[in-house]
Amino acid sequence: MNEPSVHVERSGHVAVVELHRPDALNAISTQLAKELTDLMRVVGDDTDVRAVVLAGSGDRAFCVGADLKERNALDNDGFAAQRLIFRAAFASVRALPQPAVAAVHGFALGGGLELALSCDVVVAEDAAVVGLPEVSLGLVPGGGGTQLALRRLGPGRAADVVLTGRRFPALEALDLGLVDRVVPAGSARAAATDLARQIADNSPVATRAAKRALRDGWSLDEAAAMDVEDVAWRMAAFSADRQEGIAAFNEKRRPTWPS
Repeated sequence: MNEPSVHVERSGHVAVVELHRPDALNAISTQLAKELTDLMRVVGDDTDVRAVVLAGSGDRAFCVGADLKERNALDNDGFAAQRLIFRAAFASVRALPQPAVAAVHGFALGGGLELALSCDVVVAEDAAVVGLPEVSLGLVPGGGGTQLALRRLGPGRAADVVLTGRRFPALEALDLGLVDRVVPAGSARAAATDLARQIADNSPVATRAAKRALRDGWSLDEAAAMDVEDVAWRMAAFSADRQEGIAAFNEKRRPTWPS
């Protein structure tokens, strides 16, 4: 039986999900994609998990994208079948109700960068290299890369990233907006986990509602986006978490979230 390609560990209210194909630089195989989809659904349904970290195993890469050795053996029907599996995997990350933080080290290319961008915050080591090289292989980013880059960067910078297919060192990626924080080499997972713990200390009702407002408001006009925010506000404001949060503030103690 094959070793699992995705591992998960719990640390308090944080789930650390690890892509585990270090010998293949965590390339996304069909098996990994299926396992990631299943695991993300389990994690997403776990109400005791308040934040998620997505990381890669080994020293060299977060994830180098699709497993091109596997793809080399696929005909068009195989490509089409794998496409459905891959789309489900990327969607499962984006669909997490909990805030998600990507811990990027080494290379995050193609689908690897798309997995990172599917999270809410991307933490990258200063030696990391990221990019969407699909056009150099006769492909188009298909894990959300064109749309996630467009929303993060705007049309001009997204075109630079997608149409050149070039690789960006971490600090340039930070300037562009492809990553959100840059940390010293060897510390991405620890920094991402610390950030996830900070998130998990907050109200789970509020953080989930705020994440939904941020995601759902992306492509809406201002008035519609304000309505999305109002729905999120009401979810939190009329919850037991809001009562506990305000009580804890006035009593000068840490809140004990009931949700």
